[in-house]
Amino acid sequence: MCRLFGMSAAPHRVHATFWLLDAEDSLAEQSRRMPDGTGLGSFSADGTPLLEKQPIAAYEDRQFALEARERESRTFVAHVRYATTGGTVLANTHPFEQNGRLFAHNGVIEDLPLLEAELGDYRTLVHGDTDSERFFALITRHIDEQGGDVGAGIAAAVGWVADRLRILSLNFVLVTAEELWAFRYPDTHDLMVLQRRSGGPSGSRHLEHASAAGTVRARSGDLSSRPAVVVATERMDEDPDWESLASGELLHVGPRHEVSRTKIAEHEPRHRLTLDDLTGRARAAQAPSAP
Repeated sequence: MCRLFGMSAAPHRVHATFWLLDAEDSLAEQSRRMPDGTGLGSFSADGTPLLEKQPIAAYEDRQFALEARERESRTFVAHVRYATTGGTVLANTHPFEQNGRLFAHNGVIEDLPLLEAELGDYRTLVHGDTDSERFFALITRHIDEQGGDVGAGIAAAVGWVADRLRILSLNFVLVTAEELWAFRYPDTHDLMVLQRRSGGPSGSRHLEHASAAGTVRARSGDLSSRPAVVVATERMDEDPDWESLASGELLHVGPRHEVSRTKIAEHEPRHRLTLDDLTGRARAAQAPSAP
């Protein structure tokens, strides 16, 4: 299963260090196969999106994923990919950027010809082969149709997909330079959220988060004195405030640290897939036992 990590410390820019693969031997011990790509997204002081990502096809690419990356931003998104659609190439590696927004997704969407037809001119935003990038382009189209309202655009895109396409999961994180949105639908895979108090449970502790599977580790000394909201595919420390997003629930963290959670999908997908419906690479990538 792909790993998602998103964080907002808005309105503050904070320093954070990320390792997209935690330890060189952890994957050999805990996983059945290597990831297919890793990526980190952040923003410069002027709001320019910064993407660092690499497919994992050789030893040199694995070294890229193991290196520590210290970045300063209000928002961050990280992703470790286990491919279901599209080859192991840079164009298929998350996160994706469109119109100044960054996006990473965990799930499977089928019936891609129908989705492509719905994109219209927004098909030009798609550079790879993944269902994820096409879904992002649909969200971008609906955001534009909603006059730039990101939440309304997400709700419209989710509704269209849920009513028409076969889906396993639409879990994703979308960030701008100042805001974060995260969505879980349906309940196939978990998506956790932590509204972390300044300094964590003790009130003075820096952030030190690590995936149990040895993928995605994040550290921030600045968060010993500032609050943050963290989203991840799994609980990443012992903080008691971790919660699961409900199926169909959209989390939004605003530019002044306003946090809202809104149910935008009330019904089950009309064409819901299960793991038993998947085959080969897609099934292996989405199985809970995958790291």
